[in-house]
Amino acid sequence: MAYETVARATTPRGEVVLRRADDGVLELRVNGVFVMDTARTSTEETLAELALDRLATPARLLVGGLGLGYTVRRLLADPRVRAVVVGEIEPPVVDWLRDGTIPHGPAILADPRVRVRVADVREVVAAAPLGSLDAVLLDVDNGPDGLVHDANVALYDADFLTVCASRLRPGGIVAVWSAARSDPLASALRAATGSCEWIPCPVDLGTRTEEYILYLGTVGRAGVASLGDHE
Repeated sequence: MAYETVARATTPRGEVVLRRADDGVLELRVNGVFVMDTARTSTEETLAELALDRLATPARLLVGGLGLGYTVRRLLADPRVRAVVVGEIEPPVVDWLRDGTIPHGPAILADPRVRVRVADVREVVAAAPLGSLDAVLLDVDNGPDGLVHDANVALYDADFLTVCASRLRPGGIVAVWSAARSDPLASALRAATGSCEWIPCPVDLGTRTEEYILYLGTVGRAGVASLGDHE
């Protein structure tokens, strides 16, 4: 597969590159690490769908990691959603979605329900009032074992996930995308919210099939009800 560079930028954390394959698929990489592409977006959309399906009133949501915008776009497709706050640390990613370098981006960011904060997601979550959100959805790296930046390890520990949970209304959801199963993440999410479930999501990568994992903790729901059990 041949690639052409569509856009490139350097930030304090390193190099951010958007490139296009000869089949038209756009791919986002940070410091050489694959983040996501426009061909296989089902699990990013499923992250949103799980929250929407399980919340009676998914009115106010926070998304950590804008990526190529697919999680946010799926949330906005639900008319019950009134506001989506997005934390994205890399300014070029926001710029490329806003200016149409990523073609589907302008429509997403022009939605009046969306507010993007260019900042570390920890700052964005901390700024949210206590009990003000219905869900926090985290898709910042490739999970705790596939970090884009080493400092992001803190996003998967019980301390930060507890901060996330404190911003939720009773019954709110913390959802985390991971490229692989992680028992430490499950334990941290359970400690933070009182519950944990994990949902395996097979993804066809052409030459092989991978199984990504979506982790969900529901505030005020004790125990585990899941398709996979870590205990």
